[in-house]
Amino acid sequence: MLKFLSMVYNVIGTMSGSSLDGLDIVFAELTEIRGQWTYAIKASESLPYEPEWVEKLAQATTLPARDYLLLHTAYGHYTGHRILSFIEKNQLDHKIHFIASHGHTTFHMPADKMTAQLGDGAAITAVTSLPVISDLRAVDVALGGQGAPIVPIGEKYLFPGYQYWLNLGGIANISAQLPEQFVAFDICPANRVLNALAAALNKSYDDGGALAAGGVADNGLLEQLNQLSYYTAPWPKSLANDFGINTVLPMIAPMRISVQGKLRTYVEHIATQVTNAVKALKAQMPEGSGKMLITGGGAFNTFLVNTIQQQLEPLGITVEVPDEQTVSCKEALIMALIGTLRWRQEDNILSGVTGASRDSINGALWTSR
Repeated sequence: MLKFLSMVYNVIGTMSGSSLDGLDIVFAELTEIRGQWTYAIKASESLPYEPEWVEKLAQATTLPARDYLLLHTAYGHYTGHRILSFIEKNQLDHKIHFIASHGHTTFHMPADKMTAQLGDGAAITAVTSLPVISDLRAVDVALGGQGAPIVPIGEKYLFPGYQYWLNLGGIANISAQLPEQFVAFDICPANRVLNALAAALNKSYDDGGALAAGGVADNGLLEQLNQLSYYTAPWPKSLANDFGINTVLPMIAPMRISVQGKLRTYVEHIATQVTNAVKALKAQMPEGSGKMLITGGGAFNTFLVNTIQQQLEPLGITVEVPDEQTVSCKEALIMALIGTLRWRQEDNILSGVTGASRDSINGALWTSR
């Protein structure tokens, strides 16, 4: 019987989302056999940010250069110590090959070939004494790509069997398998705006969408939101983290409607834009129904997921939400895969997704010895 060599990588992946809800850490075993990848999540944790870190990260883009760089270093050490505690808690000493750290995105300006993530990889490796791969978007952006979304390669390799993959994070983004290529793009702000609205009621988030479910949508506001010019731009395209805060929230804040009404309106807006994105993608697919996998923190918002499902049903799209662990740490898991591909010197960002001039190998490697 023919036997094939398998490659196994024990990797820690981290992700800090634009919604500022915390740092996700996953320890995964990634296995490759003849180009086919499988994964096993051995340990994971979602660590909420302390209030002072929420404030620091939220204000990062307003800092002068010196203070921004000091925060970059400080957040790297902070991340390193959180990872070190995770290693100790789960008894992972001497079991990890390397760390893949996404960092926290601050400036994302692909039109100017620039993207920046807080979290100095050198600081993380200094704290943990492990190799660290960081700056996971930089080469793609330098090659003229959007540098986002970068999770589609993980969806393609680790979550087969779907036609659409929807991530409901601080920003909602979608991936799809078209007949000739794999595509993906940012749809609209999601949890970043919902969380900011819930904060008016002293809530860090709308648990299960209960607040939104108790509100009434404002059709005038919904129409204004749906007319934002970004939504008619062709893919590939991506959104900066501050789009939701600087563009969308100022449209919602002055409206004389209840917070519940604002949340309900924005849930309807997200569902509408997801549906519009699927319609555009479906137009390039063979006729027939399809399956969508929904992950990200927004997958726990039952009312949001149900609203999306209701709008997609006429298109023949069925929605699936995986187990809680996968929902919570999917992005960190994919960062582990992206780091592994970098470790193997293989392309880890798809130009068909980002619009770069070619596929590329992304990630800076830091070692302490």
